[in-house]
Amino acid sequence: MNKNPITTHILDTSEGKPAANVHIQLFVLKENEWTLLSNAITNQDGRIEDWQDNWYQKLAVEQLFGTYKIAFALDAYWEAKNTPAFYPIAEICFRLQDQRHHHIPLLLNAFGYSTYRGS
Repeated sequence: MNKNPITTHILDTSEGKPAANVHIQLFVLKENEWTLLSNAITNQDGRIEDWQDNWYQKLAVEQLFGTYKIAFALDAYWEAKNTPAFYPIAEICFRLQDQRHHHIPLLLNAFGYSTYRGS
């Protein structure tokens, strides 16, 4: 498979703007252990263009199925805005269990966040 199966973006709902320059890590659960697959930094639109190393290009679709976690490092983002915040990291766990694209957005403010399966 050579198409990115997992994408994400961050919207800072307190400003109604994308959250740029946020470090993101993608993990997969294998044998009850989280294994780091890749890293990314959100662009000016709050999105990742692609994961480093294009890890997914080496795998067949069936090999991609499993449980994943995206960890958003939020401390530096809030510190750059000089905004006290409650959550230093937001982690979203989800299952990739079909061949559809998996878009995992993060809606963020200094004292809360939410997510959903996007398209």
